[in-house]
Amino acid sequence: MNSSPYFPPGGPRRRRPRRTTRSLTGVAVVAAVAAGGAYAAGVGPFARDAGPDPEAVAEARAFLADWSAGRLPDAAARTTGPYRAEQVLGSFTAGLDIEKPELTAGKPEETGDGTVTVPFTARMPVTGLGTWTYISQLPLREQDDGTWKVEWKLSLVHPRLSDTEKFRLEREEAVPVEVTDRDGETLTGATHPSLAPVLAQLAVGGGPRGAVHLVDRATDQVQRTEVSFGGEKTRKDEGPVRTTLDARWQSAAERALAKADGKNAALVALRIDDGEILAVANAPASGFNRAVSGTYAPGSTWKIVTSSALLLKDAVAPDDVVDCPKYLTVGKRFQNVEGSEHPGATFRKDFTESCNTAFISLRGRLGEGELGDVAKKYFGVGQNWHVGVPSYDGSVPVPRDAAEKAASMIGQGRVQANPLIMASVTATAVSGTFHQPSLVDGTKDTTRTTPLPRKVVTQLRALMRATVTEGTARVLSGLPGDIGAKTGTAEVSDDQENNGWMVAHRGNVAVACLVEEGVTGGGSAGPVIRELLTAVPES
Repeated sequence: MNSSPYFPPGGPRRRRPRRTTRSLTGVAVVAAVAAGGAYAAGVGPFARDAGPDPEAVAEARAFLADWSAGRLPDAAARTTGPYRAEQVLGSFTAGLDIEKPELTAGKPEETGDGTVTVPFTARMPVTGLGTWTYISQLPLREQDDGTWKVEWKLSLVHPRLSDTEKFRLEREEAVPVEVTDRDGETLTGATHPSLAPVLAQLAVGGGPRGAVHLVDRATDQVQRTEVSFGGEKTRKDEGPVRTTLDARWQSAAERALAKADGKNAALVALRIDDGEILAVANAPASGFNRAVSGTYAPGSTWKIVTSSALLLKDAVAPDDVVDCPKYLTVGKRFQNVEGSEHPGATFRKDFTESCNTAFISLRGRLGEGELGDVAKKYFGVGQNWHVGVPSYDGSVPVPRDAAEKAASMIGQGRVQANPLIMASVTATAVSGTFHQPSLVDGTKDTTRTTPLPRKVVTQLRALMRATVTEGTARVLSGLPGDIGAKTGTAEVSDDQENNGWMVAHRGNVAVACLVEEGVTGGGSAGPVIRELLTAVPES
């Protein structure tokens, strides 16, 4: 796996001369770094301007990276109070049931007293409840030996954390209800273990509820509520909750996830013609509903949307030659999986082989916010979905610079999705019409989308079919039915293997699978989807 400047190795580094300008382009510290390939060593994903001492900024990024990845001793060692820092960081995340914090660095500033301040946005996923988002900042001070360290203080973890006040998580137990599939068959955590997070969300009271409170350390009295989770209690116990799930598909999905070899993984299968969800599977089976509420870089599966944006305006055609070099520099150097290259490739070949550099070379044919506009207008991504349980509905921000625009072309930068979103994207691509995904009957639909032109749908279907017959999704070849697919690989950090993705469609069903640290999409998510499609006949 290629190294990334987000995560520099520990230990003192030779100090560089200071620059006089006091600004630096903000960088997302824990965003995944490459899709379908990896960023080259030694260059960051976003272009940099002059600013505070680069060594200080690098140390701040490294601290945030270690904290987000759970390397708390390493994070603590980057502070002026390592013993206390490790204690507090551990108790904060464990005590509040926070898993995999997402920490995004902002624009560093010099304060004038020799301190560099790096603000950051913290997105803290509280298991089973939702995400707590807040803003804090890291003070960094130069040490006698010329290195920089994070100046330890409680308030850097959260501005209100202090010697007199702390945080407490309180959960409100929901009343379980009977849940059935679309045919009335009862679904339980015993018969379908990976449904546990979903079943909890369907409990009486509209799903799990809770809050993070700021409390007085001495009296334990609540001073204020920082964040509340769960809506109003709108549902009474009026009998079984009938879902759109199909017990056969659900069982097959759970068995298929065994192919993930114990890694965190998630899978969603839904009907193409109406968006009804047939299966939601999560591994591990308890805790976070990553299939529906997770936030991940979708990697090269996002090239379905990028291709749509290009084809919509005739910016490229499948038979056009779009060279696929080994490397391409846009503020930094991008490369393909294992440094592969395809000289003189057509756009069709670029899609089937998931060529990063070819897609990035077409970035000038799209406006700055055009990719996000297409995702929202045609695919419903970023609109407010009402699935029937809490869901994350995607984000495609306008790129902040040329390198981030290049990254967004291949499903990286700040593009965020999950298996539910990518199953829906697949369904829209091959049918032309977005249908809001739904898990229960009667969910309201406030989305507004435009159908894809038939010509674009025909082209997308052909590209995805070719990916199975001659491209990176060959793992699905030989299965019955007219299957189309797209693989994706997303780098997370120097110390974590890539996330693996695959989306596929057959008949009236679209499927998306994510395997965390799966290395490649074809090698990790591919066998899961093959197992699923083998177990359930074409319908």
